Amino acid sequence: MTKSDKDRNISAFDFFCGCGGTSSGFQSAGIDIAFALDIDPDAKRTFTQNFPETVFCNKSITKLTASDLRPTLDQHKDSYKLFCGCAPCQPFTKQNTASPKHDTRKNLLTQFGKIIEEFEPDFVFVENVPGLQKVPKNKQGPFPNFKALLKKMGYHMTYGVVAAQDYGAPQLRRRFVLLASRHGKISFPAPTHGKGLDNPFKTVRHAIEDLPVIAAGEIYKEPSVHNHRAANLSELNMMRIKASNPDGGGRNNWPKELWPACYTRTNKLGETHSGHTDCYGRLWWDKPATGLTTRCISYSNGRFGHPEQDRAISIREAARLQGFDDDFEFTGNLASMARQIGNAVPVDLAYAMGSLFIKHIEGVDG
Repeated sequence: MTKSDKDRNISAFDFFCGCGGTSSGFQSAGIDIAFALDIDPDAKRTFTQNFPETVFCNKSITKLTASDLRPTLDQHKDSYKLFCGCAPCQPFTKQNTASPKHDTRKNLLTQFGKIIEEFEPDFVFVENVPGLQKVPKNKQGPFPNFKALLKKMGYHMTYGVVAAQDYGAPQLRRRFVLLASRHGKISFPAPTHGKGLDNPFKTVRHAIEDLPVIAAGEIYKEPSVHNHRAANLSELNMMRIKASNPDGGGRNNWPKELWPACYTRTNKLGETHSGHTDCYGRLWWDKPATGLTTRCISYSNGRFGHPEQDRAISIREAARLQGFDDDFEFTGNLASMARQIGNAVPVDLAYAMGSLFIKHIEGVDG
């Protein structure tokens, strides 16, 4: 493909787009978000509100047809095509104790591969949990066949586990990433943040300190800050968080009568179950946040307590920790918005990878 065949733009087709973490980062890097697909109706509402010019397809990738994609592909025929496939990661997480062969979502990466085979995009981006590449073919892991397909089609690729905090995300989050190109060798961008670099890791303080103070259960009403809304706390959990030291405190600060029963039981040897040590914990101001989950606004489901206010973090605070700009507005109920944020690709990570693709085509075009 010669330089005259294409302009210098990249058009992204964001499959499994969710609320738009990948698209937000790629758009900030200078990539056009041409097409998005997701089956979740709440994610659709959030995505289309924030990317009104993007063609959105609200169906499963297993039902996608050529006629769904062809008009947008034709509209962007003069640009490089980047297909993004950040399929649901739950089948490959450590927390999923069932074999992934019993989870139908395992087939989604395979379906994404079929779309790549049919339409031959210039570039491919995949993001998932670090466990994805470890499931072998004999246990119906999809990655070996996906990798073989890209190799057969002539893609150059690189893949491995990267840390979002190395690219400016204010949270500790390790992710599996694959980059593939039909236009020469491609490699991961160098980390931009961390020890020994010009930029230290971003922290919770960098991300959320300036947001207005609110109480548990309160919705901040001023239109200048969207989605600054915190979940209610039960009377017992309010006592627990009040008993937790500011800046990283947790259940080790509590009197024993506040401990949940699951943390006070002993086994036959008289040993106490330590449990998940982050549960009921406050974030530290001057460290990156722990990795956000789909329950990132729930005080009892991780280290999601505010560093000093007596509540869990709000939707807006979670969004900032995931890298979303303040003008990015979420829709749905509290649980849905938290799920959308927790499932999103960290925006800062997507921005770093999007910038890499931009630099890559500059090399292609000379």
